[in-house]
Amino acid sequence: MPDHVSALMNVPLTKTIDPTTTPPLSLEHILKVVSADIESLESKILGDVMTDIPLLNNVADHILSSGGKRLRPALVLLGAEMFAGVDERVMEAAQVIEYLHTATLLHDDVVDGAETRRAKQTACKVWGNEASVLSGDYLLSMAFHRLTKLRNLEVLELMSETTTKMARGELLQLTRSFETANEEEYLEIIINKTACLFATAIKTGALLAGASGESANQLYDYGMALGISFQIVDDALDYADGNKTGKPVGGDLQERKITLPLSHLLGKANVADRKRLDSILSLQEIAKPQIEEVIELMQRYGSISYTLDVSRKHSAAAKLNIANFPETKLTKSLTDIADFVVSRQL
Repeated sequence: MPDHVSALMNVPLTKTIDPTTTPPLSLEHILKVVSADIESLESKILGDVMTDIPLLNNVADHILSSGGKRLRPALVLLGAEMFAGVDERVMEAAQVIEYLHTATLLHDDVVDGAETRRAKQTACKVWGNEASVLSGDYLLSMAFHRLTKLRNLEVLELMSETTTKMARGELLQLTRSFETANEEEYLEIIINKTACLFATAIKTGALLAGASGESANQLYDYGMALGISFQIVDDALDYADGNKTGKPVGGDLQERKITLPLSHLLGKANVADRKRLDSILSLQEIAKPQIEEVIELMQRYGSISYTLDVSRKHSAAAKLNIANFPETKLTKSLTDIADFVVSRQL
């Protein structure tokens, strides 16, 4: 396990937010400090991807306008505002981050055979796998083409390293076996697959705005812990409420993804329950009755509660990583984002 992840595991848990006394802030409210830039960025993200190829335009518009929160590009903007502020290069980098993220979504849905994303049909179900893969390839290529225009070698190397990690994370997940699954392996997957892009986003904004190496690295660590917490909550919600993710309940189970709730259950189940779990995971098709059965087992063994506890631990670690920065509206926004990520369970 990477050293910075091992260190995170020693951070004490924070208390669950009580929605009856402390209503969670909306992400829109939290990001108000960069709202003007986000509004400008939104039109650029949707407009600059248009080409003379109608199929590509349709696929790109379908996924880019499907209700994503734009959290990753917002982190680029916040990272820059912590220092010299947002300029055209920062805006360009924010677009690059969103195109990279969108490309991975298009590819992931093909690999997973996913039918819905954000409560809409996936692009691969509407236009087919070939169109989705090639559109994802186009967005990836365009992202790096735009990235080279920044003429910043440090940022280019960071982005290149990140896309390599993301591909590694997908491959690790694809080859993971439920027979040997453990939490350390799970964390390695989500660090590579998801969290590194959060970390790279905020560090990129900081670097382009003149941050020192030390400050940029502190923000990278913040983004890494935030991204880990974000993905863990997503994985918990997959077994809790499909309305919050726009995906069917138990979709990860149907795809045999050994995320933290299932990994915890596999480790805690008694012999009889573990045997039943193994038989479910060995089925050719996992249907609603089996999903409900697994969710009942998760409730019995406290797997969802445990998963959310781990997410809060990483959210707390994210906030610790920015504790040395002066208290401003920007650091307040970063703190609120860390709280928002775990409040999605409410």
